[in-house]
Amino acid sequence: MNPADVAQAPAGGRAPIDSRTLWIPQMSRGGSVAFAAALRAFGVEARVCPDSDEHTLALAARHTSGDECLPARVTLGAFLAVAGRPDFDPDRHAFFMPTADGPCRFGQYAPYIRQVLVDLGLGRVAVVSPSSRDGYQGLGDRVHEFMRHGHRALVAADILRKLLHRVRPYEVNPGDTDGVHARSLESIERVLERPDVPPGQRMTRLETAIREARDEFRRVVSRPTRRRLLIGVVGEIFCRLTPFTNDSIVQKIEALGGEVVLAHLAEWIEYTNLEVQQRLRRRGRRWSRAMVLAKLTERVQHHDAHRLHRIVRHDLRGREEPAVRRILRYGEPYLPHTAALGEMALSVGKSVFHFHQGCDGVADVSPFTCMNGIVTEAVYPRVSADLDGVPIRNFFVDSGGGHLDRDLEIFMELARSYRARKRIAPRYPAWFPPDGGAGEAGASRG
Repeated sequence: MNPADVAQAPAGGRAPIDSRTLWIPQMSRGGSVAFAAALRAFGVEARVCPDSDEHTLALAARHTSGDECLPARVTLGAFLAVAGRPDFDPDRHAFFMPTADGPCRFGQYAPYIRQVLVDLGLGRVAVVSPSSRDGYQGLGDRVHEFMRHGHRALVAADILRKLLHRVRPYEVNPGDTDGVHARSLESIERVLERPDVPPGQRMTRLETAIREARDEFRRVVSRPTRRRLLIGVVGEIFCRLTPFTNDSIVQKIEALGGEVVLAHLAEWIEYTNLEVQQRLRRRGRRWSRAMVLAKLTERVQHHDAHRLHRIVRHDLRGREEPAVRRILRYGEPYLPHTAALGEMALSVGKSVFHFHQGCDGVADVSPFTCMNGIVTEAVYPRVSADLDGVPIRNFFVDSGGGHLDRDLEIFMELARSYRARKRIAPRYPAWFPPDGGAGEAGASRG
């Protein structure tokens, strides 16, 4: 998903998107809050859908067969909950539902949601999709400015989440770190949503907000302890980033003695940029204007991400994120990204990276029946065998619950046993700092 893919409502006399309230689904609450704030800075009244729960799943169940994947049902239920409010006006609201190519059913979400709304007599509600033919018109000539602002917003949210996962397992007073994260997210939101900030000052103000958040995370009272089990979490982007859909797997891993390194949201944006370039090469447009724009976008986004991550480089030492190109090269022997599109290629490559990072195990979180998860499950035994037997486990989640607690306990025991018998020292990639690695908690908290 490109953060600038915001279209006007379809033609036919309906209100343009900048006169509607645009509802953003929660694919990571932090990312959605930051993205909505970035939209508001450009005149779009964007709001984040309320937290999903059993009620929203029940709403979706009335219009689904049960074969749909969990993210589709959660998203539909969230939109129907908004549409069921007493003050809901179909002509004054819109739902943001991006789409994508590839093997995932995600590409069918937008047309499916449109059909459900029509069946309910809500056909006047706009479903804003990145694939719309009149895309970008809602922001006019400011679209490139928003692309940059929206990307920075998602990177900032990723940084706050990584700080949360780095500090929370070691806190003395339960809840302190969650409180810091919530306050920091509100601060970032206030900075991002300001419409009167000159473009040249947006980054400076965002850097200041992240620096203040970093300092507050550092003030959380932590217990000095031997490093916990380091667990990489990869998989389907919606489920791995949304606690409601993954049964709070991150918190459960922490409760079982682990610290999580979670695949971030901006990773997907970088991947889609590379896919655009690959498609242009296949079509013989290597030297086209579109390729120049794609390359320039990649360079600018890398520059901005580096500036923001540099602020927390000491706090996240050993938890650095690799470039997507490196991830795809790691996965090449098992699942070449030129043939296997989407999250399956990223998950396999990231699992190899996590081994070199020093993780004691990798958990792949996917919705039940997800093609990405099914493919990676078939590949992981070979990956594990090649990497000293590091535990790599698929966790398929659905609204019915299941045996997650039991399976996690088994997985964490395997990770603990693996850590005790490790024969191969972590081979950190070349871009790691010379003294990088998964060190003791608080070692870089100076």
